[in-house]
Amino acid sequence: MPITDLSSEAARDFARALIDTSQLPLLLLDGEARVVCASGSFYGIFDIGTDSVDGRTLAEIGGGGWGLLPLSLLLENAIANGPLMGDYETDLIRENMRPRRLLVNVRNIIHGAAPDIRVIMAISDVTQVRNAERLNVALLLEKDGLLRQRAELMDEMQHRIANSLQIIASILLLKARAVKSEETRLQLRDAHDRVMSLAAVQQHLQFTLGDVDVAPYLTKLCASLASSMIGEARGLTIEVRSDEAVISSREAVSLGLVTTELVINALKHAFPGGRPGVITTVYERGPEGWRLSVDDDGVGMTPDPPASTGGLGTSIIAGLARQLGADVAISHAAPGMKVTVKTLALETAA
Repeated sequence: MPITDLSSEAARDFARALIDTSQLPLLLLDGEARVVCASGSFYGIFDIGTDSVDGRTLAEIGGGGWGLLPLSLLLENAIANGPLMGDYETDLIRENMRPRRLLVNVRNIIHGAAPDIRVIMAISDVTQVRNAERLNVALLLEKDGLLRQRAELMDEMQHRIANSLQIIASILLLKARAVKSEETRLQLRDAHDRVMSLAAVQQHLQFTLGDVDVAPYLTKLCASLASSMIGEARGLTIEVRSDEAVISSREAVSLGLVTTELVINALKHAFPGGRPGVITTVYERGPEGWRLSVDDDGVGMTPDPPASTGGLGTSIIAGLARQLGADVAISHAAPGMKVTVKTLALETAA
């Protein structure tokens, strides 16, 4: 049976019984905005004596602090049976006591003449909740600040690495021009090319901390190699075809170095005497693994090459392939030569 269907006296007794047995901080007030009774939890949570509440207005209870204008307006609205206002949040500040953040809801539960009106005020202490929220916001802001600082430091470090690689490459090139020994000159130029390959990979990964899209990465990398190593008068082009795939930045470093080494080798050996041609880089991804191939339409492999353990470039490619869990195969491309690096899982499946 609704409270409004009870007699005035029974309704008031019922409302008082609800307040007395509530585990939540509640105040029951009359039509003159005076406290009729309070729940035991109200006294305990807000450290108020039981003899300083009943019959008093909000401004008079608990030694002051409760006489907040917004609470008075909410109370007047409820007494007048105005529209429901919902939850209202405010601060409770009392002398010599820590501030509290309150969530207050006020509504009329017994209508009628002023002596019969009963209004209930539900009060929740959300101090700890709001403190935790503010702490979380502060931690998030601190985290954002640390991430920005980290990004700035990474950017500065990458710039310094790029500058250092360029300086090293320039020194190697100057030394190559200065030495008289043709063998030493070739070795210095070879070292210069490898430093430039590192610089090219570093340039295209300097803003990447997470995963890398293979297609745009290899496209930009090969474009950079073409720009730096193919003269305008030389009729060579580098083409790239790649499946859509995402790899970690660590894998991208090894993949980029392998690609760079293979492309540089083709540029150096496949097209002697200014011969024109095309170098094609292809990256394929399947359920069993991936395959990277670099082929050219140049002069191809020397027939019946002498037994050899391979040069520095071969050793570098083999070492990088091992890091990627891959194998290396060299074959005729008719015309030219083709080098394929593929995962061991794919090799087994084939």
